[in-house]
Amino acid sequence: MPVGLKRDRFLERDASKAVASATRTVQLETEGLGALEAALRGDLADGFADAVAAIRACRGRVIVTGMGKSGHVGLKVAATLSSTGTPAYFVHPSEASHGDLGMITAQDVILAFSWSGETVELGNIVSYSRRFAVPMIAVTSKAESTLAGAAEVVLALPQTKEACPHGLAPTTSTLMQLALGDCLAIALLESKGFTARDFKLLHPGGQLGARLKFVGDLMHKVDRLPLATRDTAMAEAIVVMTEKAFGCLGVVDEHGRLVGIVTDGDLRRHMGDALLAQSAGTIMTAAPKTVSPDLLASAALELINSSSITAVFVVEDGRPVGILHIHDLLRAGVA
Repeated sequence: MPVGLKRDRFLERDASKAVASATRTVQLETEGLGALEAALRGDLADGFADAVAAIRACRGRVIVTGMGKSGHVGLKVAATLSSTGTPAYFVHPSEASHGDLGMITAQDVILAFSWSGETVELGNIVSYSRRFAVPMIAVTSKAESTLAGAAEVVLALPQTKEACPHGLAPTTSTLMQLALGDCLAIALLESKGFTARDFKLLHPGGQLGARLKFVGDLMHKVDRLPLATRDTAMAEAIVVMTEKAFGCLGVVDEHGRLVGIVTDGDLRRHMGDALLAQSAGTIMTAAPKTVSPDLLASAALELINSSSITAVFVVEDGRPVGILHIHDLLRAGVA
């Protein structure tokens, strides 16, 4: 039977059931996240603050570990921590028992995920952490569990209903673990003052890398700037505009500060026999939009689009240091 026909019959018979199942899953998982938020505002608040402090005090790396679905969550949490300025590494519990314990040092802190807190495979990591005084943070739903009893900090997640109708497949529980890992990563990012420029250093590739370029990386520098003073005659100003080919001219005062801009639109509005004899200060639009070199290129593109302009001057202390054209942003892949 053709695949398309099978799918059509499935849609006719079971589509509504599938959608109902999906919405029920989302509802249950949303309730789990709601319970986590409530816990963070209540009983979990002190433990969370202690966990952030313990990781901030760590001179080594965050060693993330967990078994099964909790291990998959741990892999993602380790990646998120590392990419947001907190060096982290995932150590698989089984591999730890066969030599990878050597990756863990006394300068590290262990972040262990186990919903039950009784994961047998974590035993050797727990024992190792106790033997060498490696601080451990336990993420579990059982505050009285073996894992929690061995940890310096316990993040006890609230008990919630799994989306699985049998209550067996980790679904709501793993989402809550993942969310808590994100909470730790972002709280640490903010506490360290981790900036977009820091983020760029760790994400140089792909579309994200393009979005993390800064205006200073893409702008045309001083020697390319189309500039004139207020007193410059438009006959001369138009020559400068044409040579620089940005479709605009910056007007500066006697201190070199940008006070206005002359665009192609300004030229059209003042078109006439007397245009060439007028000064740039007469024709210019005062107080033009500007950006700083430290602005994200994506934010500059948003400004250019929302202002219906094609180029913007880059200024520091009011003085033009560059110019950025929309084509520069598009060529760099900023979108």
